[in-house]
Amino acid sequence: MKVPEQDHRYKFQDLLEWEGRWELINGVPFNMTSAPSTTHQRILRSMFLELHTCLQGSSCEVFIAPFDVRLSETEEYDNPDTVCQPDLTVICNPTQIDDKGGKGAPKLIVEILSPSTAIKDRNQKFKTYEKFGVLEYWIVDPAHQTVEVYGLEQGLFQKREVFGKEDNLRSFAFSACVFDLGSILYNGDIK
Repeated sequence: MKVPEQDHRYKFQDLLEWEGRWELINGVPFNMTSAPSTTHQRILRSMFLELHTCLQGSSCEVFIAPFDVRLSETEEYDNPDTVCQPDLTVICNPTQIDDKGGKGAPKLIVEILSPSTAIKDRNQKFKTYEKFGVLEYWIVDPAHQTVEVYGLEQGLFQKREVFGKEDNLRSFAFSACVFDLGSILYNGDIK
């Protein structure tokens, strides 16, 4: 299997030849080497179940990583230079889903921070999701037990609200969805 070289730009078809899990942001490869923590997995499972339950009966589907979301300014989804694997992806347009994953901006993306991904999730991915028109972006911080909710307004993400473990999280994109963060963000004795 090939491994990407430094100082080279890549596309989706290149990524398919590499070993392991990779993301591309503007052609720059990011290796997703370490497995998520147990706390990360528990939060991911709880959020998936809550979103899945809330969105049942609608045209929206929730996907768990690894699930490739291909983003392109030219709608060239067969070989774009930006491919992300968000922790959770909500797509409400069935034409945006194919056997390779999602194509185009999802309605909602959720990223759960970990020490190895926090900077990328807050910087490169934030700017990428904003640029391609993701309607709502949640950044879940297990260490501080918070969820930051950003909404797209006139092409830019605006912080709508920060929710803590004592709050009920409200989605602005899905107004009927309200989640008790006390049970979602609970991480037991794991630090």
